[in-house]
Amino acid sequence: MGDSHTWAAAPAAAEQARSVLAAAWSCAVTAEGGREEFVGAHTVTDDGRVLLDVPEDSALVAAAVCAPRGEPSAVLEFADVAPVPVRGRIRARLWLAGRLAVADGQLAFRPTRVVLRRPSGTVVVDVDEFTAAAPDPLALAEARLLTHLADCHGDAVQRLTRLVDPDSLYGAARVRPLAVDRHGLTLRIERIRDHGDVRLPFHAPADEIAQLTERVHVLLAQASATSCPRALQRQRTDGDG
Repeated sequence: MGDSHTWAAAPAAAEQARSVLAAAWSCAVTAEGGREEFVGAHTVTDDGRVLLDVPEDSALVAAAVCAPRGEPSAVLEFADVAPVPVRGRIRARLWLAGRLAVADGQLAFRPTRVVLRRPSGTVVVDVDEFTAAAPDPLALAEARLLTHLADCHGDAVQRLTRLVDPDSLYGAARVRPLAVDRHGLTLRIERIRDHGDVRLPFHAPADEIAQLTERVHVLLAQASATSCPRALQRQRTDGDG
């Protein structure tokens, strides 16, 4: 198929968990006092602690003060939502269980258990690995990058399907960019009744936007040297009729 990728790495679970945490804009917090949802109220420290700005009368403050020592006092939930409209936009969910403490007018949350659920399955992430990991360097720019690719370069997305196994494209009604990280680009293939994802790995990691641009250009060059998948050709012929 003309695909000569040699770099097939994907983000480790700890890195993906940190990326979800870094890019999330909202979170849900469950504690003994109930469940509360916050938008734009949290920040993340380099070691993975979550700082929450909540009202002084929030039940979370009481939960932080009254929780038995050594026991988790809250569970934080984050959703990784695809920035491009696709079927099934939740790409992953992250749960952090741990302790809340009042510090400098904020609630400081330190995770003691990390659980990541993604399409490939649910994994319990080692807390030390989670603490030591860094978010993907493209995590904060991903939404802008994918939206631009989908809205302004649909022809490039279609060209990239030449790198996909034709069997994966059979019955495809739409192909959209789903995710990008330093290791590769993921496409969502939507059919009438189902969908699937295909990952196109880069030949080397991309740690900044300039490198990402070069990696995508390499993929496009490989795609240009590959014939159009037969399944997509049939689809286009049927549509023309």
